[in-house]
Amino acid sequence: MSHHYPHLLSPGRIGGMALRNRIVMAAMGTNFAAADGHCTERLIAYYEARARGGAGLLVLETSAALWPSGASMPNTVGFSDDRFLPGLRELTNRVHQHGAKIVAQLNHSGKMAQEDTAAGRPIPVPSPIKPSRSDMFNVLTGDEIAHFIKGAAPDGSGPNYYEMTPEHIAIIVNGFAEAAARAQRAGFDGIELHAGHGYLLANFLSPYTNRRSDHYGGAVENRARFLVETIAAVRAATGADFPILVRLDANEYRIEGGIRLADCVATARLCERAGADAIDVSAYGNVAHSIAFTEAPLVHEPGGFISFAEAVKHAVSIPVIAVGRIEPDVAERAIAAGDFDFLAMGRKLLADPDLPKKLVAGQEKSVLPCIYCYICVSQIFINKPVCCAVNHNTGREHDSDLLARTGAPKTMLVVGGGPGGMECARLLAEQGHRVSLWEKDADLGGTARIAGLAYAPNETLVHHLAGAVHALPIALKLRTTATRENIAALDPDHIILATGARRSAPDIPGKAQRHVFDGDELRGLLFGNNRAALAKLPPLQRLVLHVGRWSQILRNIRLLRLLSKLWMPISRDVVIIGGGLVGLELAEYLVERKRNVTILEPGAAFGPELAIVRRARVLHELRAHGAVLHKSVEEIEIGARTVRFSLGGEHQELACSQVIIALGAQPDDSLLKQLSAGRAQVHQIGDCRRVGYIDGAMLDARELVQRLQQEC
Repeated sequence: MSHHYPHLLSPGRIGGMALRNRIVMAAMGTNFAAADGHCTERLIAYYEARARGGAGLLVLETSAALWPSGASMPNTVGFSDDRFLPGLRELTNRVHQHGAKIVAQLNHSGKMAQEDTAAGRPIPVPSPIKPSRSDMFNVLTGDEIAHFIKGAAPDGSGPNYYEMTPEHIAIIVNGFAEAAARAQRAGFDGIELHAGHGYLLANFLSPYTNRRSDHYGGAVENRARFLVETIAAVRAATGADFPILVRLDANEYRIEGGIRLADCVATARLCERAGADAIDVSAYGNVAHSIAFTEAPLVHEPGGFISFAEAVKHAVSIPVIAVGRIEPDVAERAIAAGDFDFLAMGRKLLADPDLPKKLVAGQEKSVLPCIYCYICVSQIFINKPVCCAVNHNTGREHDSDLLARTGAPKTMLVVGGGPGGMECARLLAEQGHRVSLWEKDADLGGTARIAGLAYAPNETLVHHLAGAVHALPIALKLRTTATRENIAALDPDHIILATGARRSAPDIPGKAQRHVFDGDELRGLLFGNNRAALAKLPPLQRLVLHVGRWSQILRNIRLLRLLSKLWMPISRDVVIIGGGLVGLELAEYLVERKRNVTILEPGAAFGPELAIVRRARVLHELRAHGAVLHKSVEEIEIGARTVRFSLGGEHQELACSQVIIALGAQPDDSLLKQLSAGRAQVHQIGDCRRVGYIDGAMLDARELVQRLQQEC
């Protein structure tokens, strides 16, 4: 056992279920199940990988106890009929063979049951639904709206809600009990009742959605009655030794009159009294507000729910599970202090399913980090299978083995040390090929370094990939520009170009002025390595940057991020032309440093390259910091101290002291053309092939290595 995590990695117990450690895989929707509710090989292999990775307990994604009723996704696991048992048994058997335990999270999605809406089925609710307006559609692109969570019945009408009677409640309680008994027969080690996140049981718990006057409404004891009856029915159906976990919301963000911590604590006590074996403490945010999803349930603030778990822990004697962007070292201290008993991880185990095993082995520095880009959950918003930006094996565990050793090693040259190039070099080296990696700059990372400067989690990925490159037998050459001549001298069998995009500003009148910078110039300005950009600055600013470059300070992203809050060569009033990923993350960086920022986006949407949930957060934070955002802007012209443009047919003029053009990224095939006549096979990945940023580059690397594996 790792000496760093003696409490987190110690055995634990929930009811009669003994666990090898205190790491829990949190339930996360995947859309990997079949449309008819059955488990698929894709879903089973995904969970098996997390069991193999060393987690003590897996919580199955939210599943429909009364399938198809209450399903929240097009591909939801069903527990309502014995025909689901073969697939469920295969799932539990595969998990158990790796020493992990698994519980089924049983749910009825209530007003969130989009599949009931789409099918025209009546949807049970505790009280009539209060209409609310959503700002989510202001965040979405046109393509995303076409695939967004379904909100209309077959006849075009909205959801068909009905207020539940005690008889309706009894039917659903019985459905939960039957589903739990079926889970037990399928080999699950317990079940978790999902009583949070705006689903049916949570609707009864929340004073905002439960306005009943009978014995299922009013005081906490009445609002919890449905849940308490469900716990009792499950216990009667499964026996005394079958663990029952309950997931509760400790707070409902942006919901006036919603659940608060005192409600959660009181409900937790009632659950324990009814026979629950553990409380899984989460939270919820009003989905009518696009920012809310990063407040809860996917909290953006590190450790944002720890205080909630502590309060529940002090109120009950059964184990408490904490969740919400908690790092292992933080969990270790909290478990040691008795603040909670188990740590649930979601996104971290998408990024690296072997995280628990690596902690046990003392290899925490080799853990592939989550960069909190929210692409995983954003996929669910548009009814697509979950994926991970940094681990493209997530959801593909069933169809490949990228680490299979080759029997015929080849000489591989990777040109470009950004995320795609580093990932490609890593995978090829692990397969046993002879790999060289050339990077023209003094540091690995490429444009991801400036992305790490703007958004700190990106930096952790750069460091991780660079560390992997240095740890493997990869011939790394920095400050090396690839040419036809030096490539010919190496004589590789395969050349993988990962040289990134060309970033030249489009032809905007006035762009040649000294206070205007394009994307490459800005990158060189911040890192002090672009002579053309530095030449535009006053002498004193140039001197400061030269000193920073000479002293190596500007090579340290973390230090540069800190020092830039004190000084940076960017004026006070900035106009950014381009509201895509680069423009938005740059704006986020600048407003945190007290710059006045206006974004002018020629297109119809902001940040289409960003995952929906991350985009929603960035846009909210920018506006909260006073940034001004305009889209569908035309006729942009840069003056000496102004920017003129047309918006909705009306001409406007904006005063500014600096302009940054965050447009013009194009795939770069210049080196490809030089090498096309050589002996080696030449491949392109990442932005030099198609602009797709970190996510696209990492996926390109995986897919290319998979193709080469089949060929070699």
